[in-house]
Amino acid sequence: MPSEEPIFSTDLAGIIVGETTISDVQGEIGLLSYRGIDINDMVGVPFLHVVWMVLFGEWPTEQQKSQLKAFMCRHSHLSRTEIDLLQQVPNGIHPMLMLQGLVPLLTLPEEETLEIGQDAEQGLFLAAKISALVAARHRLSQNKVILQPVPGKLFHENFLTMLHGTAPSKEQVRMLDAAQILQMEHSYNCGTFAGRVCASTLAPIQSCISASIGTLFGKLHGGADQAALEMAIAIGSPEKADAYVKECLANKVKIMGMGHREYRTVDPRAKILKPMAVELCKDEESKNLLATLVAVEEACQREFANKDKEIWANVEFYKGAVFHSLGISAPNFTAMFAMSRVYGYIAHFLEFRRDSRLIRPRARYTGPAVNPRKKSAA
Repeated sequence: MPSEEPIFSTDLAGIIVGETTISDVQGEIGLLSYRGIDINDMVGVPFLHVVWMVLFGEWPTEQQKSQLKAFMCRHSHLSRTEIDLLQQVPNGIHPMLMLQGLVPLLTLPEEETLEIGQDAEQGLFLAAKISALVAARHRLSQNKVILQPVPGKLFHENFLTMLHGTAPSKEQVRMLDAAQILQMEHSYNCGTFAGRVCASTLAPIQSCISASIGTLFGKLHGGADQAALEMAIAIGSPEKADAYVKECLANKVKIMGMGHREYRTVDPRAKILKPMAVELCKDEESKNLLATLVAVEEACQREFANKDKEIWANVEFYKGAVFHSLGISAPNFTAMFAMSRVYGYIAHFLEFRRDSRLIRPRARYTGPAVNPRKKSAA
């Protein structure tokens, strides 16, 4: 009996390639959950507590909360060797390329202090270093001294202080916590799947995270946040949005941040992030950028409605406005994404390694045919 024709898909759309208990994306109804908890119930929970839940599937104990906070602060401190390494990176290199290159070069600690297993501890070590590298790289680009974390402060309180040199308000920390929780995990997205492919070869965790970061950098994945804000800046004002959208659609130019591969309705993260952007954007420049983004979304919805279709902004669309209002520059937007999504990468690494198999898909050959060689007669 002839074998069945293998399933063929150039983009793996709709093809199940594994199982996970980490997060669930129900695109038809616009629902996202982490470990069975609706994303709406995660926002407002302390950031590092959500990290623990995503990694281990349970809330941390009081002792674990204290230990995790101290661990992340301690390893957000860059050593002299790490600073020297960072200073060797050329100034014009994008922060995402910097992270992809430096993560595999960091010396991982051999001792275990959290009693969570070496892979998990090394993953958290790398996550702490990523936040420190993003802040330090920004300081160096402005010819400012690199700042180190202060014990006792919240994780993102330390980060914003290390980035700007001044202590943030409680509201700013709350907003950054929420934005980073919203983009921490999203099932088998491109970056996560790239990390799982890398992990399937038994590569170390730093290689897997680096592979995921490189994938996240693409404009069709994590890079859409920077592209969306730069689009708003280029448009200039809300009044010009309608003409911009019509021109893009006429020329089949993708409008970055509009629509999502998984969601057939409103991205649940964008539902939370858009009001946050409105709340944060107080100065005239930020207000104009946000108004332009809103005008672009509304123009897109009008154009698609004429074709009996719906489209909505995804989480990347308004995230840039939130980051801009927090004083974070556009080139750092996707690096901020990596700062958050790294915990999802770690969770998937830990989950996959429990029962890993080498991921080795087949390709359908469409090149010129070759006749098999016939054995010559002796």
